[in-house]
Amino acid sequence: MNTADQETPRERKEFRRSAPHFADRITADGRDGWPVAAGRYRLVVSRACPWASRALVSRRLLGLEPALSLAVTDPIQDERSWRFTLDPGDRDPVLGTRFLSEAYDARETGYPGGVSVPAVVDVPSGQLVTNDYHRITLDLATEWTALHREGAPDLYPEEHRDEIDDVAEGIYRDVNNGVYRAGFAEHQHSYDDAYRRLFARLDELSERLATRRYLVGDTITEADIRLFTTLVRFDAVYHGHFKCNRNKLSEDPVLWGYVRDLFQTPGFGDTVDFDHIKRHYYQVHTNINPRRIVPLGPDLSGWLTPHHREELGGRPFGDGTAPGPVPDGEAVPEDGRVA
Repeated sequence: MNTADQETPRERKEFRRSAPHFADRITADGRDGWPVAAGRYRLVVSRACPWASRALVSRRLLGLEPALSLAVTDPIQDERSWRFTLDPGDRDPVLGTRFLSEAYDARETGYPGGVSVPAVVDVPSGQLVTNDYHRITLDLATEWTALHREGAPDLYPEEHRDEIDDVAEGIYRDVNNGVYRAGFAEHQHSYDDAYRRLFARLDELSERLATRRYLVGDTITEADIRLFTTLVRFDAVYHGHFKCNRNKLSEDPVLWGYVRDLFQTPGFGDTVDFDHIKRHYYQVHTNINPRRIVPLGPDLSGWLTPHHREELGGRPFGDGTAPGPVPDGEAVPEDGRVA
């Protein structure tokens, strides 16, 4: 998402997350004018952003790397928001642009809103197609099936969709968005409410996951992806930076085991860049951290320790298989990986 416009409240009494402005869908039948097509679209993400990281994980699990190219932005935004300063010449090599905002402007001249990730851009026209982070991953799972790898898992199985949606809604309200409501609260009562809802939901999830390996059914689903991207950032940024400090995630044996299980599953941990995560939160949110000092901790070595969650059963990929190696040029840099 866009830190400057959508994560940071400005003269608001309580944090509110903006709805995606561009909600066209890329579908098999092309009903919104954007048909699924290999090589036509480019997924733009920040590895720092939990909302964009959902799309990173889904793309890896489904094996869509050959069909949907990837652009990774600098974790530090400037006044024009997400920028391609990690690429040679400070330009995305496919889109030829310096800022993601150029795709927004190509779609809607004078667009006044925030520039957020994930974003899917139509390469031929340079126009933004969608920044609907809720819908992007669901469509990757259900509309892009003709381009899935052999053995791709079903991340949104039809027989479990109602339960996935119900579980994911609670996670979004109290966990995904809850940490931001706590972190950007401008009044004590707003912070207190967000804090209590967050930890009540985490306690509920911990109880649920004590006897099952995954949130819904016995395989990884969309619900697990949505929870993972917040939990993996919890101790590194949300516990201290956002004052979500009743306990660290690593102090909850169930949730710590659950998130380590996912982290060690191909397609999850190999998308996580802790360097980008920490630098973004601590250096961009200057209203919370005005001196922009990035903490050296926490110790990341525990992420690769045994979790024993396989004892609960479950089949990570259902009847499918694990994704292959990370494609050339897409590996997380060494300074962001867990050693």
